[in-house]
Amino acid sequence: MNRKVRVRFAPSPTGPLHIGGVRTALYNYLFARRHGGDMILRIEDTDSHRFVPGAEAYINEALAWLGIKIDEGVKEGGAYGPYKQSERRDIYREHVKMLLDAGKAYIAFDTPEELEAARAAKPNFQYDASTRMSMRNSLSLPAREVEKLIADGTPYVVRFLIEPGRDVEVNDLLRGKVVINSSILDDKVLYKSADDLPTYHLANIVDDHLMEVSHVIRGEEWLPSAPLHYLLYEAFDWSDTRPEFVHLPLLLKPDGKGKLSKRDGDRLGFPVFPLEWHDPASGAVSTGYRESGYLPEAVINFLALLGWNPGDDSEIMSMDELIEKFSFDHCSRSGAKFAFDKGRWFNHEYLQKMDDAELAELFIPVLKDHGVDTDKFSKEYITRVVSLVKNRINFVADLWDQARFFFVAPTGYSEKDIKKRWKEDTPEIMAELIEQLKALPSFEASEAEPVILAWVADKGYHLGNVMNAFRLTLVGECKGPHIFDITELIGRDETIARIERGINAIKA
Repeated sequence: MNRKVRVRFAPSPTGPLHIGGVRTALYNYLFARRHGGDMILRIEDTDSHRFVPGAEAYINEALAWLGIKIDEGVKEGGAYGPYKQSERRDIYREHVKMLLDAGKAYIAFDTPEELEAARAAKPNFQYDASTRMSMRNSLSLPAREVEKLIADGTPYVVRFLIEPGRDVEVNDLLRGKVVINSSILDDKVLYKSADDLPTYHLANIVDDHLMEVSHVIRGEEWLPSAPLHYLLYEAFDWSDTRPEFVHLPLLLKPDGKGKLSKRDGDRLGFPVFPLEWHDPASGAVSTGYRESGYLPEAVINFLALLGWNPGDDSEIMSMDELIEKFSFDHCSRSGAKFAFDKGRWFNHEYLQKMDDAELAELFIPVLKDHGVDTDKFSKEYITRVVSLVKNRINFVADLWDQARFFFVAPTGYSEKDIKKRWKEDTPEIMAELIEQLKALPSFEASEAEPVILAWVADKGYHLGNVMNAFRLTLVGECKGPHIFDITELIGRDETIARIERGINAIKA
């Protein structure tokens, strides 16, 4: 195909964007950018009964947060609009008429009750060549009756006329040639008069053709509909402009047993939506990757490798690097397990790469949420704190647990550490330590540490017990970065005050 690459991501505004949909959008974006093409965002809102307020805005915000840039869409505009299907009714009516006039579709008046009766009367009933003449439609009814039913406003649908016994070959860039016999296809509904809107099948074909989409990249759940779409392109005499198809493998539960669902995230404690979602009907709140502390770059990197690999050992890749390496040659045909722990690992790695000052800016709101008056601490101080503990975190919020003692003196002490490290003679040793600290000419870590260690050795004290008791008074438990980095930052007066408080509060 020697035409410009144009792809589309076409979600329905029926709720929050699932992480599987995000991966589909990402692969569309990577492929388009890799080939210098366009990325279209089309809103498929033909199912008016399932429309959810706020869902469209959520989709746009999620893609923007992730860095998936849209070239054409409802917000961006473009030469092929409108980009919302509910605004394209006239276009669809015209194409329904084209199929009816060409004898490639027909009108059916069957009521829901009549269809249910047909299903009950015949196991595995399918509205197709074997049954259509026994139903109420423009093929089985006299023309005058059809005209009268329409004139009387009788609800109807337009069905696609499938010719049985044909092998339909679908060429998939990922899966190769897939052959499906048309006899297993039913006469799909293409249009409903009740709401004057097409169904997914017709709207997609018409829009993809008119928007000059070159590649349809979507989930494998849509593979069964591909033969129908091939036949629709043929019915419109558009076979020469039919796009290439790619049906991506599913995202699977972490154990690989079935499709990933929101319940899996709720059960195992990870988000399945990019942003937090507030259900307008129930008021229920679902967590999102953004609000859980994930960086968008980490989420993108993580998702890209669920079903694709770069063909080498690369793991940490920027969006530009992903674009440069992306190819369907390295996509898997089988489902990808959603290894959510790997997502946390990616977030950790991206936090380590982040500039300390930038990370400190993200930490300031966390400090404020915990009641810290950040005006009392310089940006340099907060940045230095971040540099000391960032290697221990997976999320920005983890900084509080790892660094709170830099901002707030401990008010309690770990019972486990007291039992292990606080002996009967510890208060006396800590009092001696205070005198040593007071006498230090410099409180910088590089100068204070050798002096204190020499004092411990000269006195014959147990180094581990002394240093861990010291740490216990400063931190409240035996954890944290290098102890003399802590003392240098909080300063001589605060260090001594904390030791004195520990002597009075901690009992062996």
